[in-house]
Amino acid sequence: MEKVILVTGANSGIGLALCERLLCEDSRLQLCLACRNMQRAEAARSALLTSHPDAHIDLLHLDVGSVRSVLHAAHKVKARYNRLDYLYLNAGIMPNPQIDIKAFFKGLFSSNVVKMFATAEGLLTQQDRVNKDGLQEVFATNLFGHFVLVRELDSILCQAGQTSRVVWTSSSNARRSAFSLEDVQHRLGTEPYASSKYASDLISLALNRHNNSQGLYSSVICPGLVMTNLTYGILPSFFWTLIMPIMYLIRIFTHTFTLTPYNGAGALHSLFLKKTESLDPRAKYHSLTSGMGSNYTQPRQMDIDDDMSEALYVKLLEMEKAARKRLKEEDDNKQAYKKYLNQTE
Repeated sequence: MEKVILVTGANSGIGLALCERLLCEDSRLQLCLACRNMQRAEAARSALLTSHPDAHIDLLHLDVGSVRSVLHAAHKVKARYNRLDYLYLNAGIMPNPQIDIKAFFKGLFSSNVVKMFATAEGLLTQQDRVNKDGLQEVFATNLFGHFVLVRELDSILCQAGQTSRVVWTSSSNARRSAFSLEDVQHRLGTEPYASSKYASDLISLALNRHNNSQGLYSSVICPGLVMTNLTYGILPSFFWTLIMPIMYLIRIFTHTFTLTPYNGAGALHSLFLKKTESLDPRAKYHSLTSGMGSNYTQPRQMDIDDDMSEALYVKLLEMEKAARKRLKEEDDNKQAYKKYLNQTE
């Protein structure tokens, strides 16, 4: 039976590279590209079909930062497929990144250069904003929308006699110090990306605790340092061109510099091949590339605990309930207004 796989953020970067690797592994699978920009999604589908002309590739409009869009997309998915084998939660944003130039150059010529590039700790901040749902945009896109999507697709993910997998694209930038249970949306901080990625690590652990008995297993990966649209948004492209030789040199000593989307998608692809019983729910699977360009995946234990993951899980359930209630009230008000207009005609 052909596997059914849905990938969010699949029109470029790591998401698109994953789709290419999956089709090379098994061209018979049913692949769904869930993207916000449908024009780019069409271009991605065309590119994949060029190299895999017989592939079964569907498109799905999904703005994971909008709860309404998530619910609408999930409804379409359930109407289209009777099961879902893999759900890759890859879409993410890092809006308005700002870098401390002084700290950057200081770190570039220090013994901490590898850690600086790997984690961006003390180096990178972002300016977040509130979206139409009243949520912080980074939190909504990188975490909450994906959480609601998993919950809404429960009926085709958790089926008797079936094993399904959820895989989160996290980051080495995910740090406990950037996250707070008292401010899960990171409204008061300046590192919403790091906070959201650490939160995804926590939620993956909680999903395993609540859903393993139903056949659903969640994992987390780190793509390493990859040159994607997110990365190029941090510094001008010409600057990346200048320092790229240095980065390839550093890769001789540390294998976290995967650099290309294809290499960065290595751990995502590796989990596709990995047997469920061998998964470690407390490990983050890292895409790594040797100095000679060889790809491999390595699990590393995450800095997470059960109590914090459960507390976050409960908070997200409460927020989901509130979001659904707000959307229902909006719909009810629209219906009441339409009824009023019809009566006054």
